Amino acid sequence: MDQLDRFNRRYNFLSKISAAFFYSLAVAVALNFFWTPGHMYSSGITGFAQLINTLSERYLPFTLTTSMMYFALNVPLFIVGWTKIGHKFTYFTVATVILGSIMMHLIHPINMHLDPLVCAIFGGMINGLGTGFALKNGISTGGIDIIGIVIRQKTGTSYGKVNILINLIIIAAAGFVFGWTRALYSALTIFINGRVIDAVYTQHQKMQVMVVTSHPQAIIDGIQDRMHRGITILHDAEGAYSHIEKTVLVTIIDRYDMYDILNIVKKADPYAFMSVSEVERVYGRFKEQEIV
Repeated sequence: MDQLDRFNRRYNFLSKISAAFFYSLAVAVALNFFWTPGHMYSSGITGFAQLINTLSERYLPFTLTTSMMYFALNVPLFIVGWTKIGHKFTYFTVATVILGSIMMHLIHPINMHLDPLVCAIFGGMINGLGTGFALKNGISTGGIDIIGIVIRQKTGTSYGKVNILINLIIIAAAGFVFGWTRALYSALTIFINGRVIDAVYTQHQKMQVMVVTSHPQAIIDGIQDRMHRGITILHDAEGAYSHIEKTVLVTIIDRYDMYDILNIVKKADPYAFMSVSEVERVYGRFKEQEIV
């Protein structure tokens, strides 16, 4: 068992580091291959860092690089992650931000003349893929990712929607300072970025599962032992065809739990009827998977 625990810890560590490295490559490619040549601004802290870089180039005798400001602006938010989310989560966030800063510095912008629409689409897709993959592996890319996770834990609001809402404020500032053409394409890339994050990072997506069964206790025990989910029990349900009394179980799960609950139901009652539907929002007590 000790060897299995060590293997699992090592595997989790390597998966997180790999996700951090993948994100750092994704954000550097999106920034230097698409956003910078397309003269548009990213979301969150990366967007703020770009804005400060542009302002320093225009109005200061020295240049504050995007990679340097990306790290500096994240430092106060590390404290939020440490206190509100978890220590291990923050360790990996710091590692991810450092890797991202290094890759932004090492991968230089390329001189391409692409259509701004192409830059907006591909920049948003690549960065959203990297961010979603990082979140899916339990790490944050820093900045608004941390704020979005905290808000989602408190309100249940979709991560991508939080990302889009906060970043529209950044786009408005970019529009006033640098022109509304850039703001339009920046808004498009932020929207695509948020949608791709939601498509990849599905942990926050909730599903309602309804099970009609003759063996409710075995299913209840399996769900509570494996997932620690609350279950509503409806007794004395009757089938219209067989007129046999059944029990109806209703529970809310994360999308990640689907494979587990399906196996639990099949093992406990192969003849059970199960239906699954997406849930827009959950109110009340719902136990989120902890991020540590």
